[in-house]
Amino acid sequence: MADTTGLIELPEIEAQKQEKVFKLWKPKRVVFNAETLELPYGKQLLQRIDDLRLKIDISKNNRVTGLKGKTEKETYQIAKSTMAIVVAPPSAFRLRPIPPSADWQFHLAEGCPAHCQYCYLAGSLSGPPAIRVFANLPDILENVKNYIDPTRFTTFEASCYTDPLSLEHLTGGLAQTISFFGGLGNVQLRFVTKFDAVDSLLPLDHNGNTRARISLNASSVARKLESGTPNIASRIKALRKLALPKAEGGGGYPVGVVLAPIMPIPNWKEEYTDLLNQLETSINFSCDLTFELITHRFTPGSKDILLKWYPNTTLEMDESLRIVKKNKFGGTKYVYPKEMMKELKEFFYQEISRRFPKADILYWT
Repeated sequence: MADTTGLIELPEIEAQKQEKVFKLWKPKRVVFNAETLELPYGKQLLQRIDDLRLKIDISKNNRVTGLKGKTEKETYQIAKSTMAIVVAPPSAFRLRPIPPSADWQFHLAEGCPAHCQYCYLAGSLSGPPAIRVFANLPDILENVKNYIDPTRFTTFEASCYTDPLSLEHLTGGLAQTISFFGGLGNVQLRFVTKFDAVDSLLPLDHNGNTRARISLNASSVARKLESGTPNIASRIKALRKLALPKAEGGGGYPVGVVLAPIMPIPNWKEEYTDLLNQLETSINFSCDLTFELITHRFTPGSKDILLKWYPNTTLEMDESLRIVKKNKFGGTKYVYPKEMMKELKEFFYQEISRRFPKADILYWT
């Protein structure tokens, strides 16, 4: 059991939380492909959505239409307010590696209701950015078993193409996934979220097989570039809930902090110091904690899409301030210069190690 001696009240963080209660996302329209209604989980989703009295359309031809607007901005707005219940295609069952995050990635859904102006999904998913939830989730989970290596610990990432907690109040899919992994051996489910509605996850029998990670950033980055998400104080509170042992009313999860995307904004040392101070105040007990450190980068394709989605963004995407990095497939991305990367890395490794000497920093990228 984790050592919770010396726990203190967090009045400042609590006060920030009370300033603005975050409202969970509700799509204006939910489209069910007809074939999904033949599946047990599809029927569960229909019942959940109907109970919430959301607008439901049934697509008899199993196509999600009506997403195109007259302008790029209108298309974006329509798509981001639409949730489609679909069947994952056969390609979803051919899992791909996702280093350094995990051995394999699989998907509960695609798309996210948040409005992050650096969105990692820009350029990764084709078409308008509607949220697609997979009604054949039980089959997707069973397929995971085919990728477990019996000779070693195997990890699976569930949040490459979505933020699963952002949809949990609508789908219940993350809870089912956590419970499924809780019954497996020598594996770990990994998910990351910018959302704070973790209460439904706390009682689950995860058996330590899920690492729940919260995405954090400097407050000014979250405020200016992460619209549609809870504030940083609320996310830190959620992380605390997940990490506390069940005997103390928490979830008892192995937890993680994903600092992303790290940016050398004005006064970046002061801002990130403040973030780490908040985190140190909240996670002031022994727990299984990791850090993942991801600097901002962009590709020519993602920049083009993001500027269409957010034409007035203040996000820095100036190629002249970056250096080019090629991947093994010949793709181009723009990252910070080596000296800046070195300064950032040294700062975060030093400050994290000082505050959380028992935590593992899994990688820097």
